[in-house]
Amino acid sequence: MIQTHLIEINQLDIASLTHLLDRAEYWLHNTVISRQINSLLHGCVVANLFFEPSTRTQYSFTVAAERLGAIVLNPQLSHSSLVKGESLLDTARTFVAMGAEILVVRHSAPDIMEELVTYLGERTAIINAGAGSKQHPTQGLLDLLTIRQQKTLGPGLAVAVIGDVLHSRVARSLIDGLCCVGVNDIRVVAPEEWLPSAADLAIWQVVQPHAELRSALTGADVVVALRIQTERMQAADQVDKIAFYKTYGLTEQTLRYAKPDAMVLHPGPMIRGVEIASIVADGQQSYITEQVRCGVAARMAVLEWCHLPP
Repeated sequence: MIQTHLIEINQLDIASLTHLLDRAEYWLHNTVISRQINSLLHGCVVANLFFEPSTRTQYSFTVAAERLGAIVLNPQLSHSSLVKGESLLDTARTFVAMGAEILVVRHSAPDIMEELVTYLGERTAIINAGAGSKQHPTQGLLDLLTIRQQKTLGPGLAVAVIGDVLHSRVARSLIDGLCCVGVNDIRVVAPEEWLPSAADLAIWQVVQPHAELRSALTGADVVVALRIQTERMQAADQVDKIAFYKTYGLTEQTLRYAKPDAMVLHPGPMIRGVEIASIVADGQQSYITEQVRCGVAARMAVLEWCHLPP
């Protein structure tokens, strides 16, 4: 039997994506909120292989797997045989030999997930927990789940994404997911250095670039502020953070351009006073903490989906 992997949102059709959101909503209301433990993954070994720093993703996968009854490994890779020269692929194969059935992987190389799928064959599921600037599918799922708690996903929903879209795997996965469920009003607003090329934007068809915050936020139902991905930027891509906040920062004043009941999202970690004002991040329209809670449920759904019964 061929194992199921989750490498990018685009591998999902509307039926699969809806199924994952439905299951995530089930886990949210029947396990996460009530703090219950399920035995669905009893005895299954899940290895979190994070080659980049993480708080929310790594530990929400840990909580998700443990709430499903799995055995969870969180190796300190900086202390592993990698420092002795072992390859990433051999490190992964070692965990598979220990019995890991699911590998949750984060890495700076954008195509490493496909290499792992090819190398490890059909018996081990690979879940992409963030690959370079390319994809972060479970973040896209949890963002969609968070939005779905308050809004209807589909035509008529207006979503504005602010900030470093060019280097953001979060933005790509969210936009892919929004397109899959039929959202046809997606705006991106950022300095020119941080916007994808016109050709790349055209692939999504429904994404409209904006140079000015007011036009992008006017009438928006959902406003997503992105983290500035300094670690992925070339020197030419850097912008002055004070100037950025003045022009593109999500503040109490600029949020008024959106609808009065607009949701505010941010994938974290936030840089307060640069990407978003504290009064907005902690305000009544903020669903940033809810995103974290939905992240556990979304990752439970993905672990369930990727796990094959013995």
